[in-house]
Amino acid sequence: MYDTILVPTDGSEQASRGVDHGLNLAEQYDASVVCLYVVDERRHGRPPALGSVEAEHEKIEDEAVEMLEGIADRAREVGLEAECECCRGLPWEEIIGYAERDDADLIVMGRRGATNDRRTPLGSVTERVVRQTEIPVQAV
Repeated sequence: MYDTILVPTDGSEQASRGVDHGLNLAEQYDASVVCLYVVDERRHGRPPALGSVEAEHEKIEDEAVEMLEGIADRAREVGLEAECECCRGLPWEEIIGYAERDDADLIVMGRRGATNDRRTPLGSVTERVVRQTEIPVQAV
């Protein structure tokens, strides 16, 4: 049923639930997993004191790659094929674009991410992904 499952994360607790569910589904369907982290350039666009925007982005990317490798290792431990991708941009655009380019059969993501705004059922990124793609999305 599913050959490729895209699992985007921002490292938050909510997103981690999506990662866990995505890995479980991949194991159930023997699907490959693509773990994706998008450095939100709007959110991380202000330079920190004594630093630059580019240095901040590189630091976030390094931390993200380490986290993604941990997720991919978990997938490989149960015999799944897994790859990691880290990029910059608007999260929903990058998630949808990557899913379409990689021919993902399913996107599994947390209902909310790092902002965890509980005023709406879905976070802004998840809502935009659900509304703007033809690919099935499971919001966990």
